[in-house]
Amino acid sequence: MAKRGPKKTFVLDTNVILHDSACIHRFAEHDIIVPIVVLEELDRFKKGNETLNFHAREFVRALDTLSGDKLFEGGVPIGPGLGRIGIKLDQPHHPDLAAMFQPGMADHRILNTAYQLSKLKQRREVILVTKDVNLRMKAKAVGLMSEDYTSDHVKNISALYAGNRIIENAPEKVIDRMYSAPYAVDAAQLPVTEGFLANEFMILRNNRKSALAIFDEETRQVRRVDKLPGYSILPRNAEQCFAMYALTNDQIQLVSMTGKAGTGKTLLALAAALECKKHYHQIHMARPVVPLSNKDIGYLPGDIQSKLAPYMLPLYDNLGVIQNQFPENDRRNKRIKELLESEQLMIAPLSYIRGRSLANVYFIVDESQNLTPHEVKTIITRAGAGTKIVFTGDIFQIDHPYLNSHSNGLSYLIEKMTGQKIYAHINLKRGERSKLAELASDLL
Repeated sequence: MAKRGPKKTFVLDTNVILHDSACIHRFAEHDIIVPIVVLEELDRFKKGNETLNFHAREFVRALDTLSGDKLFEGGVPIGPGLGRIGIKLDQPHHPDLAAMFQPGMADHRILNTAYQLSKLKQRREVILVTKDVNLRMKAKAVGLMSEDYTSDHVKNISALYAGNRIIENAPEKVIDRMYSAPYAVDAAQLPVTEGFLANEFMILRNNRKSALAIFDEETRQVRRVDKLPGYSILPRNAEQCFAMYALTNDQIQLVSMTGKAGTGKTLLALAAALECKKHYHQIHMARPVVPLSNKDIGYLPGDIQSKLAPYMLPLYDNLGVIQNQFPENDRRNKRIKELLESEQLMIAPLSYIRGRSLANVYFIVDESQNLTPHEVKTIITRAGAGTKIVFTGDIFQIDHPYLNSHSNGLSYLIEKMTGQKIYAHINLKRGERSKLAELASDLL
């Protein structure tokens, strides 16, 4: 067994617990301190059906099972191979902090607890763990070690699976066979140095010819991918062809699509769902509600439906693009209206979907880069028989105050699911909304 380093003391911020209620099991042999103000804040989150409410309740329950006489005096053991956990009561604001930080704020009370401990434990490193970058900066300003909670971070975002590769100098006879029955070749015939992953897409090309293909892990063959429309929406580039294939293939039960604004992620997912509707009882489209500028939706006028409507508009806009292809009296146009009226096609905030049974549903989660890894896991584990789940998003365009490209649920999903037989991923690179949108996305 590797030699353990010196024990440390980690002081947890509330947002760490609300991100992962099992976080106390992620610090190995090191000790954990929970400031009393954190319990006060958790108390405000106990009621409700959101993921934050779940984490608040789970952590308090877990803490209750560990309760003992020494929880407030030296702490109690967390479990085998783990350190101890204790609760620290408030102390008078340290003179070093009083001049800079108002003592009444919750963040400053947490900072004060960690700072006081660092002065007492001269021989042990005290580290404040918070997902709030501002609080980390304040801690560092007074010489206190501070870190983000990184147990579920994707370590190397630049090496994240893209879902496809280009194979140059593919033998011409191999490409020719892709265009004649059975439209497949043995993967061993391709000039590659790294093995293929399940459902990995590829562009085969040489100076004269090219073909789009996918690796079938069951047969160890590379099969041709055709340019197929979804509810009359035709893919415009190779990546969109790959995406439409994955979205309409019922053998692929989990799909993720990434890409910048205007690459067609949401439009393709919805078009594919409508194309495949006969195989599913319902189509659900959902997205997390993350208010801009970190303002709560309560500041918006009207009832709850009026407050949530602006967040759902992008989904309706994409549905409108599909619907407006057809005249108003066209059967396909009317079909979309009928699906909405009968609630076989539902567009709603993600919070309205949570807790529902997802059997035989085509479920699209838009803007999923604003979900935590735990939220993504919760959604997928709700999938019943016959359900297909699609996650779309841009891992570099995140609105959530405590997530980034490394810690969001979409990046985590891609890293963990890569290579699974029922999973496919594609990164859309080219914007297809308009030349103006593409220019703005690249330059601004």
